[in-house]
Amino acid sequence: MESASPELDLDNLKAIRVLGKGAMGTVFLVHDLSSDPFAQCPFALKVVEKSTMQSKLDADRRARWEISVLSRLCNPTHPFLPSLIGSLETHEFLAWAVPYCPGGDLNVLRYRQTDRVFSTSAIRFYVAELLCALEHLHRMGIVYRDLKPENVLIQQSGHVTLTDFDLSRNLTPRTVKTLISSDPEPDPPACKRRHRRNLTRFVTVVSDKRSGGGGGGGGLKKAKSARVSPVSRRKPSFTSGERSNSFVGTEEYVSPEVVRGDGHEFAVDWWALGILTYEMMYGTTPFKAKNRKETFRNVLMKPPKFIGKPTALTDLIGRLLEKDPTKRLGYNGGACEIKEHVFFRGLRWELLTDVLRPPFIPSRDDEGLTGKLKAGGVDIRGYFHSLRAPPPSLPPSPLPSPSSDHQRHVSLTEF
Repeated sequence: MESASPELDLDNLKAIRVLGKGAMGTVFLVHDLSSDPFAQCPFALKVVEKSTMQSKLDADRRARWEISVLSRLCNPTHPFLPSLIGSLETHEFLAWAVPYCPGGDLNVLRYRQTDRVFSTSAIRFYVAELLCALEHLHRMGIVYRDLKPENVLIQQSGHVTLTDFDLSRNLTPRTVKTLISSDPEPDPPACKRRHRRNLTRFVTVVSDKRSGGGGGGGGLKKAKSARVSPVSRRKPSFTSGERSNSFVGTEEYVSPEVVRGDGHEFAVDWWALGILTYEMMYGTTPFKAKNRKETFRNVLMKPPKFIGKPTALTDLIGRLLEKDPTKRLGYNGGACEIKEHVFFRGLRWELLTDVLRPPFIPSRDDEGLTGKLKAGGVDIRGYFHSLRAPPPSLPPSPLPSPSSDHQRHVSLTEF
């Protein structure tokens, strides 16, 4: 596996626990037995099992792409994007390590809020950091294509990290009115300032009138995201800049141009940012329906519904959710255009990375980690081998199944 990242040794890594499992791989919390025997600085290891099955081959390809993107993100590093700690390849696995984010994801955090929604000030903070992360990716020619709460992790500092890059891809930006703002208007305050890390104040002047914060909210009942895998739609490219014709994303976050198959480019990330902002404000996505077909119909036809009087926040969401990508906020001026929206008025972009008290700071779980270490942790190879083991056989039931006389085949159709 070609990679500029340090090579890891699977035999020298000890898994403390499983952090999560997705369609492509499993994420473990691990530590290096030689350099960090007491797990003072654990990190996340994403492991993809190799196989000759077609679905696994696709996962293998996407895993290698994600590693290559993470390698590029290391030079230079960005405060809201992950850095690649190292990677490894064996005859069974592909794996790569990134910093551990103990605060969980934005969806879990939202469920901990009062009424399961964020305050306006918290929304401004998180959206601003995500905007900076996407701006950096776009400057590198990378369209992200999978923005959703589950892919926004909370660092120990309380700042965000955007994760999961297997659905991203390289695109050549438009050259006339470039959406990555390589040649902005003279001295726009949001664009000319560069991030400085060694500062102490972050000031906003827009007051927070929504309730948020708090804890509670009952138990987390997290809906499973319906991810749409890349499907090629071969149509001519556009002369104004390269576009992708893949059908890709998570269905409630998919943009109208993706649903229509018109070809898409960087503006799909601004659409997804609008969906995410709406969900942070109302606790649900704006176009969700009972099935995929209805959801996609809403994406194409239905305007987002807002409650109460118009505000700067609802105006921002509405302009990000413009169904015509050429009229969408950010299409012409990229992130700089969005930063200048009135919702961010007074925000000190150059001080954002040094906010010392973000809306939520995870508590350190040193005692919990110590307990897991004493319990022996998780054997990574054994974990995957147990998944492949056949289920134990059960003795035949003495009673006939109530459905044995009425078996029927059920088929489901999707959009």
